[in-house]
Amino acid sequence: MDNNKKIENNSINNNPEGEIYDSGFYVSVRFPNSRPYYFHTYDDSLEIDTKVVVETIRGLELRTIISPIKEIASLKSETPLKPILRRASLQDLEQAEENIELAKSAYVVCENAIEKLGLEMKLLHAEYTLDRNKVIFLYVADNRVDFRELLKDLAAALRCRIELRQIGSRDRSRLIGGLGPCGLPLCCNTFLGEFDGISINMAKNQFLALNIQKLSGHCGKLICCLKYEDDQYSELRKGLPKIGFKIKYEDEIYKITSINVLTGDVRLENAESSQSVSLDEVLKIIDKTRGNNDE
Repeated sequence: MDNNKKIENNSINNNPEGEIYDSGFYVSVRFPNSRPYYFHTYDDSLEIDTKVVVETIRGLELRTIISPIKEIASLKSETPLKPILRRASLQDLEQAEENIELAKSAYVVCENAIEKLGLEMKLLHAEYTLDRNKVIFLYVADNRVDFRELLKDLAAALRCRIELRQIGSRDRSRLIGGLGPCGLPLCCNTFLGEFDGISINMAKNQFLALNIQKLSGHCGKLICCLKYEDDQYSELRKGLPKIGFKIKYEDEIYKITSINVLTGDVRLENAESSQSVSLDEVLKIIDKTRGNNDE
């Protein structure tokens, strides 16, 4: 394997932010362990699963198209886009495979250097850009790491540009993968593009037991799937009484302690007893009480 063999490209756009195009097309391109990105092209024959070479701020990368091609005019905002440089050639595909093996060697070099320098950081991943101008190392660390000496050692050993990127716990789970509590592969490792903000209020909104350990994922953060049905639960809860609301039922005063919007069951409790009542019946009692008060 020739470690010095590189794919050259002389048409790279030096604008790191991309350009705003008024003609052509755009497609969504998958990046591992990251959300998809839009790229511009004039080739209207590109299809889903086509391997392409794209220009990013990191350099040249081999990636996969994951959406149908669309006219640039249909893009809602004037978004700067980077270009798709070409369909992947046989040479591109072969070099990408070689880069995987080179990255494994680079990983070992970096790991040994970290150990030699006594740095408190955990190396997770190494990856070469397609053109081999840069190798990117991903790591996690509890505290800030001074890796200036590490950069010097890696640059001397690997003879290319070095990027050391610290990632958070959610990105770490996306990178490593695993199985969720549902028994399926982690959403972040399979299809999630971006991480949404997740709050404990979403669990409350869905009447889930507030057991933080059970509601936390591999990353230690609240599980992303709390977001999936939150809007539907919010819609279903419109007009429902709040937890703690008191009603008179069978000549006794009860407090509403839980509502299951899916089954339509409401749990009523007081000091002496508790019972389950249908949501429809509770709403009728509340409406009747309000009607009597209006009179």
